[in-house]
Amino acid sequence: MQSIRKEDVQQALDRLSNQQVYVHLESNQGAYTQGAYPSANKGPFHHTGVFIRNAGIRYSHGKITGDGPFRIGLKMEFGWVYAEGLTDWEQDDQGRILFVGYDLEGRLAVALDLSQQPL
Repeated sequence: MQSIRKEDVQQALDRLSNQQVYVHLESNQGAYTQGAYPSANKGPFHHTGVFIRNAGIRYSHGKITGDGPFRIGLKMEFGWVYAEGLTDWEQDDQGRILFVGYDLEGRLAVALDLSQQPL
């Protein structure tokens, strides 16, 4: 994993635009970050999470914004997919791209994975 450089990420997003890709998107403020929020130990706390895997999409435009942590948005015909709080990324030899965001204590808080094959 390496720290996000917007120029490199934008090039990677551009290469996948207008193609069928499979998305894994996960955001979790519960299991991975248990105890990260002081209010969790002081009574009821609303933990949240999102998980989607192997959703086939085609985006016409992918965009990275922010100065870090970053936000990536993928514009589709009828809407958007986006993830925010991203800090690091990697692209493997099969062209799969993984973006992640860590909380202030180094725990995984968000992951966005794009692949041309189901994950």
